[in-house]
Amino acid sequence: MQPVTRTLEEQRLEFQKRKLLATPIAGTIAWTAVLLSALFCSKVTTVWVLFIATGSIMYLAIGISRLTGENFLAKNSPKNVFDRLFLFTQLQSMLVFAIAIPFFLQDYTSLPLTVGILTGLMWLPLSWIIDHWIEVFHALVRTTLVLALWYLFPENRFVVISLAIVVLYLITLFVLLDRYKKISQG
Repeated sequence: MQPVTRTLEEQRLEFQKRKLLATPIAGTIAWTAVLLSALFCSKVTTVWVLFIATGSIMYLAIGISRLTGENFLAKNSPKNVFDRLFLFTQLQSMLVFAIAIPFFLQDYTSLPLTVGILTGLMWLPLSWIIDHWIEVFHALVRTTLVLALWYLFPENRFVVISLAIVVLYLITLFVLLDRYKKISQG
């Protein structure tokens, strides 16, 4: 028996029905760790926390996806090309460290700016996939806020930028949860 082939539009509709909570939960946890480090630890420690925490978002999301029922690595669910696209957007976010590291070597306070903006770009393709406004909102507001805060608070860049990103993640999570409730209710 041959497997049933689904069109791209059918796969996109399947993807749109998902919770999509694991990655923003992971981002919230990672940036909260950066915020707490910026508040209570040395600059050197905070730099390491930022690198490790933000570099671990994808892996953390994989673990969280089991708790949210999304299970990114489930072997028994049908293949969906948008899973792969979403994975590639997350890998793209990891590759931006190639931009962040040289600037970091010149000015360590550039990290929340470069990592904060560049890792937030993955939200734009997701917005198209699920046909929802929150991801565009997240990416645009995040970019604008991070840039503005970086200039406005040069002495507290790690704190204010991390805080802004955490708040944006919380807004995004609230909207995504509301979106999923509406989808579930039909």
